Amino acid sequence: MSATHTSNYPSRLALHSLAVPKAQKILARVMVALMLTTAVALTVTPWQQNVTGSGRVIAFHPEERPQNIEALVEGRIAKWYVVEGSKVKKGDPIVDLSDNDPDILQRLGQERTATGGTISAAQKRVQTIEDRIRGLETTLKTGVSAAKARVQMAVDRVAAAEQSLEAAKSALVTAKLQVERQRGLSAKGLTSTRNVELAELDIQQKTADVERATATLSAAKNERLSLDSELLRVDADSQSRIDEAWGSHASAMSDVAKAVAEMTKVEVRLARQSTQRVTAPMDGTIFRVVARQSGELLKSGDLIGVLVPQTVNNVVELLMDGNDVPLISQGRNVRLQFEGWPALQFSGWPSVAVGTFGGKVLLVDSTDNGQGKFRVLVEADPKDTAWPGQNYLRQGVRANGWVLLNQVPLGYELWRQFNGFPPVVAKSEPEAKEKK
Repeated sequence: MSATHTSNYPSRLALHSLAVPKAQKILARVMVALMLTTAVALTVTPWQQNVTGSGRVIAFHPEERPQNIEALVEGRIAKWYVVEGSKVKKGDPIVDLSDNDPDILQRLGQERTATGGTISAAQKRVQTIEDRIRGLETTLKTGVSAAKARVQMAVDRVAAAEQSLEAAKSALVTAKLQVERQRGLSAKGLTSTRNVELAELDIQQKTADVERATATLSAAKNERLSLDSELLRVDADSQSRIDEAWGSHASAMSDVAKAVAEMTKVEVRLARQSTQRVTAPMDGTIFRVVARQSGELLKSGDLIGVLVPQTVNNVVELLMDGNDVPLISQGRNVRLQFEGWPALQFSGWPSVAVGTFGGKVLLVDSTDNGQGKFRVLVEADPKDTAWPGQNYLRQGVRANGWVLLNQVPLGYELWRQFNGFPPVVAKSEPEAKEKK
């Protein structure tokens, strides 16, 4: 054994003889117990998973969002009844407008009177044409009736002429038989020559009667054809006049319609010029006054000011990351922290948070805003504390939101975040599961 090793041996014996202080032993046991207790606590302490987003307060109904107040007529601003920040009720006057022409109402009244006269004249013309049409229809009926009567008379004359012709032909046949009889008797010497001559003369007369009856029949037939043509002419001429009158009637009705349309335009212009006062469409606050009094010329539809309606159904518009949107569904609970409202938020333990308010997911947009953010609308939870009043919760107030997901042990949550896992891992898509 060397001299050096022999010299260190007593010092080692001295170290072994030293005793550990009791306080250090107790502290070591306490630290070990705390570590074990912490490990156990991490496995049983609940943690509320959530995803965060930020946004602002907006009105849910479109009619409760800021509205532009526009000029109804062309002119200049004569008088303002409000200033920025004024509270107005529905129907309260906001501004009076004046037209550049001070006599515009009088001129429009004269134009309305003239247009009314045009309408009356057109209506009288329509009435006159209708009376004329009724007269033409009566004339048509009487003229056609008279023409038909004349045609019937011609028909009767034709029938009479035909009967006369038949009688004349029968008399001629009889006369011819009489001549033959007289000639036979004369050849036998049983009658005189005078009787034969008289019989031949009778044939000539009967032949003339047949020719005269034939001519009368032909004349009667020609007269009937002429009267038929006259009947058609009277009917066509009268109908043509009636059609022409109906055409004039349609033209007159068109003039009445045009005059009525012109009257409507005049009435609209007069109504607009008569209501040159712009009133509040609903309860709210004047946000901006844009136009200047007695300065610039305004056209119909130009912006005068901006009104922020008094809202009764505010919602919070949160912008969420695209990675978190699949985890959010309608009806999810949300905790909200409003700007300007003191709050102490514990995202994992919402029950101990102070100054936050409950909400529920109302809507998740189906597309992003062009920057990879999705809009989520959150409404107030009726089962939770009521949201602040209008003095604090105005449109545009910024808000932070925590959409609550699953409740897991705190140890699992630390392990998940350490490994970068998502809060929820779905086994399959809901739609695929339903189809299966």
